[in-house]
Amino acid sequence: MDKYGLIGHPLGHSMSPLIHKKLFELSRISDFSYDLIDIDPADLAGSADMLRSLKGFNITIPHKTAVIPLTDELGESALRYNSVNCISNENGRLVGYNTDCDGFLRSAELLPLDGNVLLLGCGGVGRMIAIETALHGGNLTIAVIPQDVKNAQLVMAEILAKCSAAVKIIDISEINGKYDLLINATPVGMYPNTDAVAVSDSVIENCLSFFDVIYNPTETLLMKKARALGRTAVGGASMLVYQAVKAHEYWYGGHFAPEDISKIILDVENEVNNMNS
Repeated sequence: MDKYGLIGHPLGHSMSPLIHKKLFELSRISDFSYDLIDIDPADLAGSADMLRSLKGFNITIPHKTAVIPLTDELGESALRYNSVNCISNENGRLVGYNTDCDGFLRSAELLPLDGNVLLLGCGGVGRMIAIETALHGGNLTIAVIPQDVKNAQLVMAEILAKCSAAVKIIDISEINGKYDLLINATPVGMYPNTDAVAVSDSVIENCLSFFDVIYNPTETLLMKKARALGRTAVGGASMLVYQAVKAHEYWYGGHFAPEDISKIILDVENEVNNMNS
């Protein structure tokens, strides 16, 4: 039996077992296990042998950087972000990848990432989104609260070191102008505080399409407001599923039909809605 899992600490309820089980089933792989493996940061280095016994595994907070010394090789995406969320055991060698960027790009492939893009927040996943947007030709405006300006400046410097891009930083309270795409990379609107939106209605009205990294709730208030205006709005469940899809591509060359992935996204959204009901 090939063993897989998710490592992190602490590990509460996770959508990973549901998503990966369905992906293995689509690949007609039945002899597998996928477990949640809670590893205290102090015990990570001592878990190396156990991790090498796995065929592949995912990594979440707080191990995405700390796990790097346990790998034998890093893929280009992991090197780009100095962050690993997926490891594949390739003939005894642990190769680390970052599939968060793949999840974002596949979810946003129908959105104008190369247009005028307004990004709310730039910590964690927001940093990755900022870099990917710039690499894909977006005219990027990063909107942050005052205490996050220094972090935004670091991200901006990182972007400019990687490519020639149009990037500026503004206070989130001073957003003006029109944008082709608004991306929310803040936790504002996340369950249970679902009645919150990071920007005003006037800002929303001046944006043509939306991406929200939040997947709980499946439709944030930002998305509801956008859809009420007839705008396209993509939620975080698609990013969650597509980053898992990429992991299966690395683990054993998995290949999936778009309609099957769409069904899994709906399954995840239904599961989240059932959790909240």
